[in-house]
Amino acid sequence: MTTDIPIRDTPHSDTYEAGLATRKAVLGAEHVERSLAQVTEFSRPIQELVTEYCWGAVWNRPGLERATRSLVNLAMLTALGRNHELGVHVKGALTNGVTVEEIQEVLLQTAIYVGVPAALESFRVAERVIGEVKGDA
Repeated sequence: MTTDIPIRDTPHSDTYEAGLATRKAVLGAEHVERSLAQVTEFSRPIQELVTEYCWGAVWNRPGLERATRSLVNLAMLTALGRNHELGVHVKGALTNGVTVEEIQEVLLQTAIYVGVPAALESFRVAERVIGEVKGDA
């Protein structure tokens, strides 16, 4: 059974396929396949949009390296208080070659610009995920 969302044959299918490949490379195929296995007819449109536009059209642009995109995401997700997604993207950042020290510095920077409570929670999430990835948890 395939867990890939069967996108309609449209001019966008190439961008979708590129996005699916990037999404799996950054977040891990297991995570992406688990997410896509839970897709319903109701949630299918948002999963298609995220895969095609976020992962296909934006993450594959040439202007920034994946590691830089990951760091930007960590700052934005901290500002927005989206801790579940932050955890997913901490793991992705490590996959993209971001160091623990770089993650720490970005989160410290967010404390000044978006607030200490948001940064404290992001440090907790990041430390948990880093421990899981490195086998310390």
